Order: sequence, then C-alpha cells, then structure tokens
Amino acid sequence: MRILIHENYQQLAKWTAYYMANKIREFNPTPEKPFVLGLPTGSSPIGVYTELIELVKQDRLTFQNVITFNMDEYVGIPENHPQSYHYFMDKHLFNYIDIPRENINILNGNAADLEKECEEYEKKIERAGGIHLFLGGIGPDGHIAFNEPGSSLKSKTRIKTLTYDTILANSRFFDNDIKKVPRTALTVGVDTVMKAQEVLIIINGYNKARALQKVVEEGINHMWTVSVLQLHPKGMIICDEDATLELKVGTVKYFKDIEKEELRNSPKLIE
Repeated sequence: MRILIHENYQQLAKWTAYYMANKIREFNPTPEKPFVLGLPTGSSPIGVYTELIELVKQDRLTFQNVITFNMDEYVGIPENHPQSYHYFMDKHLFNYIDIPRENINILNGNAADLEKECEEYEKKIERAGGIHLFLGGIGPDGHIAFNEPGSSLKSKTRIKTLTYDTILANSRFFDNDIKKVPRTALTVGVDTVMKAQEVLIIINGYNKARALQKVVEEGINHMWTVSVLQLHPKGMIICDEDATLELKVGTVKYFKDIEKEELRNSPKLIE
C-alpha cells in the first residue's frame, strides 16, 4: 500500500486528478476498449472533479471513451433531489465533461426490485470488463461508500440500512432534520471496490486522522473497512498533512521518504 502525503488539500486534489488523467490517456481508450472508472460522492473528491473539468476544458483530457460506475445512492428520493447522488455527480462533474450519458452508471434507488438492481449492477461492471481505477473517500469511522463499520470485507453491491450515526451526520444536508434522511441506501460492496485493478483513496482533514491511523498502522479490521486496502496489490492512499496527525512520526517519515520523488514530479504528470 502506497501513501502519498501532500501539504494541503489543493495539492492533493491536483495530483490525484493528474494521476487519473494520465491513467486514462496512457490506456488510450476506444469505443471497443473503454476505460472503466469507479467514482465516489462526498466532499473529498470535489476538488479532484474540479481539476478534471479544467483538464477537459483545456482539451488535455477526454471522457468520450470512459465508462463510470458510482459507489452508492440513497433509496427512495428522486434523482433530481438536491441530495441525491445523481444530482451531486451532475453538479460537480458530469454536466461539465464530454462523457456520453449512456456511459454513466449510478445505482437506481427507486428501482422496483432493489435486490435485482444491485445484482445487475455487479453484472454490468463485469460486462464492462471490470473497473480499471476506483477512486474513493472515507468517513471519519473509516468506511467506504456505505460500507459502515461491521460490513463484511467480502460484501458485494447490496441494500444497506444506515446507522443512526450516519443518518445524524448526513442530516446536515437535509435541513438538519433526521426525519428527512433516507434510512437505506444502495452501495457497492467492499469486495466490489477491491476487485478494481487499482484503488485510490482520498483522506483529508484532521477529522479523518484517527481513521488513517487505524487503516495504516493497525491490522485489517471490518470495523475500519478501508483497512482491507492493505491487501490490494495497487492500493494507494492520497492524504494531506492534517490527516496524518495521529500517525507515528516514523510512519510519516517513512512514506514521505520513499515517495518524495513521486511528489516532486507530480505537477509535470500531464504537461
């Protein structure tokens, strides 16, 4: 597992966007051989999406032959609801890039048969050839997507009942009224993410510092679901200085030392 420590979120976002752009460009996708990208919602990727949009505007990147699969969606709210993840992705990325709408895949939280929707989502990923790169963020409790503490590390796309802590935390997006927050969601599983050829996890801010420490310095534990990244052959955590404040000094020094060349050259990735 690689860990790249950036000085601040702005540097983290730019480096991540350039890394992703380079992966797409090197793959040289075509209609017959598309690049398959896994994407998250939440505050962590917004800066990355902003940088990707800028690259598309500058004609330095195209999503014409990219297929995307998002991590999750609430159950029971309209897709045009301001807090739906369909709405989020359009607002922060899809409305500003050249991706064909038919290449966008987001779970349907209003499907007549939710279990079938989850099963078909897994099959659709398989038919696309699997995910080449999965971008993710985490919650303060170390969860990815809606795979909250206690989720099986072999879980697939499924219906997930949300914990009270998650509902309370997300109520800030629903007029601070927990009664308005959906109680269930559809989410890719931990194993769905781990099957991607490469996984990039963004961890920024001091409120994620305890999670980063658990994920990096302790063992694999289903109470900190992102800790399973330790087993991935191409797993990478991209964090800022604030997120490292609970790591041991020796841990920080080690990863800074072995990745210093990568960080030094990062602004030239797509030049």
